[in-house]
Amino acid sequence: MNSKNLSAIGYGLLFIGLLVAPLLGAYPVFVMKLMCFALFACAFNLLLGYTGMLSFGHAAFLGGAAYVAGHSMKVWGFSPEVSLLLGTLSGGLLGLVVGFFAIRRQGIYSTMITLALAQMLFFVALQAPFTGGEDGLQGVPRGKLFGLISLKDDLVMYYVALVIVVAAFLLIMRTIHSPYGQVLKAIKENESRAISLGYDTNRFKLLAFVLSAALAGLAGSLKTLVMGFATLSDVHWTASGHVVLMTLVGGLGTLSGPIVGAAVVVLLENKIGEFGHLLASLTSVEWFNTLGESVTMVTGLIFVICVLAFRRGIMGEIIAWLARWRAGGKA
Repeated sequence: MNSKNLSAIGYGLLFIGLLVAPLLGAYPVFVMKLMCFALFACAFNLLLGYTGMLSFGHAAFLGGAAYVAGHSMKVWGFSPEVSLLLGTLSGGLLGLVVGFFAIRRQGIYSTMITLALAQMLFFVALQAPFTGGEDGLQGVPRGKLFGLISLKDDLVMYYVALVIVVAAFLLIMRTIHSPYGQVLKAIKENESRAISLGYDTNRFKLLAFVLSAALAGLAGSLKTLVMGFATLSDVHWTASGHVVLMTLVGGLGTLSGPIVGAAVVVLLENKIGEFGHLLASLTSVEWFNTLGESVTMVTGLIFVICVLAFRRGIMGEIIAWLARWRAGGKA
């Protein structure tokens, strides 16, 4: 069985699992939140894993689009599909502005430009009256999809979100396996050689930046629709750090890696407190009750362990092991 068949089986099982998850007792809102962050990580991986550009300001696209979509639904009364489209377009527009400056520098200088511009947007969100400041944008209604399907029910909202996330993931997959995606891989491996072959690498990198930002904007808009609010944490630099963590833990440059990484990080953030209470009850050590307050420290420790033990990330190591296993079988 070749790698394509294994991947198809894996994605099929994942899709079936997501289809039946609410029916098996999974909390729909939590799974939808996980899917939004998985899409965010996949969008980031398109830029770093396949183009080689590290953006430390991707929270600007997630949070900026979240505010635009939330404001359009709550204040302007737009329908969910129009608000999601506006959020996605706003993410792409922000990506165009940030990418225009970022692609003109290399390495750490490009990364710091993305961080600086993202922090500027953070302070705009903090000071602007229509964002709600420190309180965030609260009470965003879900409304009716196309004026027909009410999204107030969590189960209906879940399957709508699943369709959107799967469609976005298929778009990313198609992009990576297209001739354009092959050019992006060539730029990552050796940009000078790509230039010598006649490719305008800046144009390709800018398009990748815009596409990645637009998909991140879709993730932020969908998250606002699901959760009913947009807060400063969506646009804070720590959100950019989280998506880097998700991508590296899951497996940089793999399609499935960001999904696994997002699941690991989100589950850790939500379950560390419960795990600490369990340890405290079993050992009678009250310190474990504070684990929930030290979630960043624990996730940082997990990240260090993954980097040391899984240099390619979780899925990267699994893919490499399967490749060695197939090679050994053929020999």
